[in-house]
Amino acid sequence: MTKDNIQPDMMADHSANNRRIAKNTLMLYVRMLVGMLVSLYTSRVLLNALGVEDYGIYGAVGGFVSMFSLISSALTASVSRFLTFELGTGNRERLSRVFSTSVLIQISLAIIVVLLSETLGLWFMHHKMTIPVDRMGAANVVFQVSIITFIFGLLSAPFSATIVSHEKMGVFAFFGLFEILARLGIVLFIAYCYLVNDRLKVYAVLVMALSVIMQGIYIWYCKRSFEECDIKLIFDKKVFREMGSFASWVFIGCTAAQLKNQGVNLLYNVFVGPVLNAARGIATSVNVAVTSFASNFMTALNPQITKLYAAGDLKYAHSLVEKGSKFSFYIILFFAVPILLETEFILGIWLGNFPEHSVDFVRLSLMLSLVETLSNTLMTLQTATGNIRNYQLVVGGILLMNFPLSYLCLKAGMLPEVTYIVAILVDVVCLFTRLMFLRKMAGLPMMHFVIYVLLNVTLVTIVSVILPFIIHVSMPLGWQRFLAVGFMSVVSVLLSILFIGCSRSEREFVLLKCVREIKRFRG
Repeated sequence: MTKDNIQPDMMADHSANNRRIAKNTLMLYVRMLVGMLVSLYTSRVLLNALGVEDYGIYGAVGGFVSMFSLISSALTASVSRFLTFELGTGNRERLSRVFSTSVLIQISLAIIVVLLSETLGLWFMHHKMTIPVDRMGAANVVFQVSIITFIFGLLSAPFSATIVSHEKMGVFAFFGLFEILARLGIVLFIAYCYLVNDRLKVYAVLVMALSVIMQGIYIWYCKRSFEECDIKLIFDKKVFREMGSFASWVFIGCTAAQLKNQGVNLLYNVFVGPVLNAARGIATSVNVAVTSFASNFMTALNPQITKLYAAGDLKYAHSLVEKGSKFSFYIILFFAVPILLETEFILGIWLGNFPEHSVDFVRLSLMLSLVETLSNTLMTLQTATGNIRNYQLVVGGILLMNFPLSYLCLKAGMLPEVTYIVAILVDVVCLFTRLMFLRKMAGLPMMHFVIYVLLNVTLVTIVSVILPFIIHVSMPLGWQRFLAVGFMSVVSVLLSILFIGCSRSEREFVLLKCVREIKRFRG
């Protein structure tokens, strides 16, 4: 379909799209809010129940198994992109072929992952990872159930991608809430059931069982709700070649992402041990809780960007890319400022005792997330083009530098915090590289993005931090400073976003909405 030959029924109704994005975001926020509260609570309970050592073993071994996802993540991203793109073009026959072909490919990948895990994976765990001898049996259980969990997640990936592509966020949120509450029940059982002999083993098995049940629910819902999910023994060679070509280049980026996260986590285990993995796990829990707000916003926004590109509405797609990048940054900034300033006090109240390096890890992981979120919509637009070979070679190649640079720094005896600094610097380089590619490939105005987004968020961040920081350095550690910093952070960030971060039309829209809600509340 060319830009000059777009079917009228496929043209984006911008007002309807905005309402759909807002509705989907709200649904996902309900799920996220409950998830954040449960996650923060269960992290403390689980740390106390398992102990620092077992908590670190679970994170290190489970993280190592997830490294195998670099084999599947590329194809999963390809499946999601092709499903969403075909929904944007309205080609139902091709949509069905894409789905059926992707399921057959995922089954083949599952077999490969099992073979690699049970050979290379077991060898690495027993000979290279730092695990106490008396806990190797429990580590083996965690390893095996992590493989089972991963395989079921792999097989259900096309179904989950279908739900997101159809923008059925209400269903996505409902199933997510059920899983969150079930995980809470598992953690409480582990913590307070004194009949459990080895809590690490039982916890790993229960989490696996829940994951298998949830993936089955996703498959059941899709098969009865979407006609393309009626699996047929179709292996379309043309679709396979297109998806395979796309996935082969995405593989570079997926490998870089896995090495940046789980690869560095393994380096921590090899150079220091599971205690440092526990500190990183705590930082990850805080980071996930904060970034979930932006992630849910992006989950609702990303399908629209792909569909608009498929329909040829580039101007509106560019607008969503810029607004998505800017406002996802603001969402994280709103929660990050008080946490960055009061990290030590928050961890003390939340966990009591916490591993060394936890405070620095939390702060640096939040800073890294602020930088990363600026690229999220750019990656969505790039994926929508389908032309990603040169992009992945360059950007993926730069991202791959995270792992060897982190290894060299740790090998030289530097503090483990240096790995986050390396990741931040590499991400900044990748951000500008993505902009240069998208200027040529998708017509994204680079200078407008730099001024409208990057300079904007930088100024908002600087202004937002000034008053809370003054309070932070002027008062002693304690509840009074925490409440004062928290209150001033909320006021400072909101006012900075409204009067510096928003354009005049955006500010008028927000203020008008607030006035309407106040009038409605009064009656």
